[in-house]
Amino acid sequence: MRSPCAFVVLLVLAIATAEIYLEEKFTDDSWEQNWVYSEHPEKEFGKFVLSYGKFWNDPENDKGIQTSQDARFYALSKKFTPFSNKDKTLVIQFTVKHEQNIDCGGGYMKIFDCSLDQKNMHGESPYQIMFGPDICGPGIKKVHVIFSHKGKNLLINKDIRCKDDIHTHLYTLIVKPDNTYKVLIDNEEVETGDMEADWNFLPPKKIKDPSQTKPADWDEKVTIDDPEDKKPEDWDKPEHIPDPEAVKPEDWDDEMDGEWEAPMIDNPDYKGEWKPKQIDNPNYKGPWIHPEIDNPEYTPEPELYKRDEICAVGFDLWQVKSGTIFDNVLITDDPEIARKFGEEVWRPTLEGEKKMKEAQDEEERKQRDKEVKESESNKDEDDEDQDDEEDNAIPDVEEHDEL
Repeated sequence: MRSPCAFVVLLVLAIATAEIYLEEKFTDDSWEQNWVYSEHPEKEFGKFVLSYGKFWNDPENDKGIQTSQDARFYALSKKFTPFSNKDKTLVIQFTVKHEQNIDCGGGYMKIFDCSLDQKNMHGESPYQIMFGPDICGPGIKKVHVIFSHKGKNLLINKDIRCKDDIHTHLYTLIVKPDNTYKVLIDNEEVETGDMEADWNFLPPKKIKDPSQTKPADWDEKVTIDDPEDKKPEDWDKPEHIPDPEAVKPEDWDDEMDGEWEAPMIDNPDYKGEWKPKQIDNPNYKGPWIHPEIDNPEYTPEPELYKRDEICAVGFDLWQVKSGTIFDNVLITDDPEIARKFGEEVWRPTLEGEKKMKEAQDEEERKQRDKEVKESESNKDEDDEDQDDEEDNAIPDVEEHDEL
């Protein structure tokens, strides 16, 4: 297993052809000087703390910023040298660890342009891209991929499920100049497609021709009733009949109980509602399809992918139960660098923390077993002491007993 230092060598070799716009690993307290908390009024914001959590692989490499207060909004951002991804691939990547077994809260990151007022950042602050996991109860466990377009925030039309366990996971968004995208979780592709097709950036290319309507004589029935099929004369039988084997009870009094009637039973000759046989409809024309025409409001946009200015990242979210750790923020134009970053830096973290968590769980199990045995042993001793007291008790002596 190579150390995180190996990734530094990788960056040096790749720097000639790739751009790394932001890399943040939160290795020490210096992050507090570079990241800005929002002071937006009417919001009670929580604080982030530097932590590697309750289980880890390398305490230095695995440090990240962790939400520390329950039922709080969090708003923290960092600006960097602005850039545009025109004619370039854009890669946004970071890790999320919900070690608190999160029940409801965000784990996503937002990308802003330079207009962001960091000390006034809040949920309505305009952003360029929002990406990452969001969990709230069993019904919401998805990866958000949202792009701003002409003043609107557009959600992806697909449902991408996020990880919902307690370990560190790597989330990667790749946006290419040909208007295609990929979403990866733990360096594995979970969704891909075309931006125009998977977001409502543009009106549809085709619309139904408003001048066309379905002809009045258009017959869409596949089958019809057979006009020659007639209901048999003996078809109609009642569904229930009096039980022919029922006998009036001997003690039945018509004056007191009323006129006796036999109980009803299912009629074995009942055939149900008669319906004529179906035959192929000779006039069937198939389903009518509304003719389409080119949408006059549609204008292609070849640069849906492009962000004119990217200048800041931020965590702007709400959490009911705190404890999420964010780390390994990377913005680049090279998917290969992001992939190798995941393998060199993130994967050892996941593997190591799983081993530590398993060891912790095993130790807790042993401790519980020990406590149960001690409790049972103490109970047995108490029972024995109680039995001894009963055996040694002095019997009562009646007053009239003679000595």
